[in-house]
Formats: sequence, C-alpha cells, structure tokens
Amino acid sequence: MWWRVLIISIAYLLIGAHFLRFNQIELAIIAAILPSLMFIKHIVMTRLLQLGLVLGCIFVWGVSTVDFVQMRMAVDAPWIRLACIMVGVMIFTLFAAYCCNGLTRRDKGLHLYY
Repeated sequence: MWWRVLIISIAYLLIGAHFLRFNQIELAIIAAILPSLMFIKHIVMTRLLQLGLVLGCIFVWGVSTVDFVQMRMAVDAPWIRLACIMVGVMIFTLFAAYCCNGLTRRDKGLHLYY
C-alpha cells in the first residue's frame, strides 16, 4: 500500500510545482503539505484529498492545458505533443484521486463507503 502514498504525494507535488512556476508560493506550500493528511486515517480526510486532486485536475491542469494549447496554436507552434502530455498528467492526477479510496480500507479490510 506504500505505492498509494507515493502516487498521491507525487500528484500533489506536481500541482505544487505548477503553482511554483507561476510564483504562487502560498498555494505551492499548501499543495506540498496536503499529502500529510493521508496519515490521519479518517474518511473525511480521504475525501478532502480526493476533492483536492479532482479540483486540481479540472482547475489547474484543465485550464492550463487550454491556455497552453491556445498559445501554441496562436504562434503556429506544434501543440499535439503538449496536449498529449497534459492529458497524461490529468489522467495521472485522476488515478491518484482513485488511489485515495484504499487509504482507509487498508487497516481494517472493510468497505467503509457503504
């Protein structure tokens, strides 16, 4: 189950690196600290982590993808490779959100969501 922690941490660190690129230090620090919520084994914390990753996928990666592709298209630069990379990052972030489901189940072996 260590791989769940690794995937979720990497996804949040990628979002933090994106914020850092645009000099939004506060948001980068928040994104870097959020994976520590995994160690609080409560369903509310798990849902908060999932919500953060899904919102990050939509509002960070989705908006950035549209902006970057439009910039590339405006200057007649190749944009398909950029779009493929950004879609891969979005899929990875959504997979990390899916991996959050196993965080509360790993200790008890029960399905706590029903």
